[in-house]
Amino acid sequence: MTGTFYNTATILIGSVAGSVFRKSIGEKQQKVMFDAMGLAAAGIGINAIVNHMPDSQYPVLFIVALAVGSLIGDWLDLDGAFQKLVNRTGNQGLGQGLSTAILLFCIGTLSILGPIRSALYNDHTYLFTNGTLDLVTSMVLASTYGIGIALAALVLFVWQGCIYLCAGFAEGFLSAAFMTELSIVGGFLIAASGISILGIKKFRTMNMLPALLVPTVFFLVKTLTG
Repeated sequence: MTGTFYNTATILIGSVAGSVFRKSIGEKQQKVMFDAMGLAAAGIGINAIVNHMPDSQYPVLFIVALAVGSLIGDWLDLDGAFQKLVNRTGNQGLGQGLSTAILLFCIGTLSILGPIRSALYNDHTYLFTNGTLDLVTSMVLASTYGIGIALAALVLFVWQGCIYLCAGFAEGFLSAAFMTELSIVGGFLIAASGISILGIKKFRTMNMLPALLVPTVFFLVKTLTG
């Protein structure tokens, strides 16, 4: 798990560096950083949607995923539980930033395929690349939301660790079609985070996370029955 350890470390380092930098900027500059992060997240999400939508073999799957996943998340009130946990840190805005960080760090081709290649081929290139990108992203996020962004490193470690341990089974499961559908749904969630940060429309992004399970279950059933 060399690549995952590296990726986790870069987020921790970036979060510390960003939080130190945060102390030297004023409220006006922090507002500018909020707007910049909102635009960046929205852009990354839209880019994922536009790039993968033409390759979708199941054009309504993402609609079902977003609808069903959001209903499940709302029923479980994941956002409420998440906000209560995060607000114990005393940073009222951290929940929004942390949910965005988790999506940006975990939902992407490099973060999903990286542990697979690391486990099966001892090739850490994807995760080294992903870690370098996350270093910069975590610095910007922490300079806006504070050191609490470092909590996303734990989520990423568990996420990639689970994929690494299940790599033997997941290799056949993570087809190009599955990655396409997962990237589309993930793109919408990341874009929703960006829109929330910009204050255009408030999405309870954490409640939408179960949407990622819908294409996962769909392709799992398809694999087992096909």
